[in-house]
Amino acid sequence: MRVVGFNFDKISVEKFKDRAQQIKINTNIDISEINPIESDLLKIKESLVQVKFSYKIKYEPEYAEIGLKGTAIISMDEKQAKEVAKEWKKKQMPEEFSIFLFNVLIRKSSLRALSLEDELNLPLHMPMPALNQQKPQKEK
Repeated sequence: MRVVGFNFDKISVEKFKDRAQQIKINTNIDISEINPIESDLLKIKESLVQVKFSYKIKYEPEYAEIGLKGTAIISMDEKQAKEVAKEWKKKQMPEEFSIFLFNVLIRKSSLRALSLEDELNLPLHMPMPALNQQKPQKEK
């Protein structure tokens, strides 16, 4: 499986208050549609599926909210695509596809969300690497 297309259709960010105490950050990913793509323009051996998603970060209590909606196009072999379509009829996904898809959505959406958080001076929804000063060791 591989990503052959990815774009955001809607980006929203809103800060409701200037200050807040005890902020709790919740992240949610929702898959609204999974559809096969059939095109005479694309002559590839693999099958394509289009995934519509939303990615939300809520800062509670009512401090801020980031919302991203978009589309990912995933290329996979025909057997996998049929299994994805079959499972999606039950609003489920095969585990291999689900893990791959959520990793893509988390990576792409988190990068965009981090940029928005920086612009609005919001706390980051995920920890960033940081350097710490080492304490001198006592001589023995």
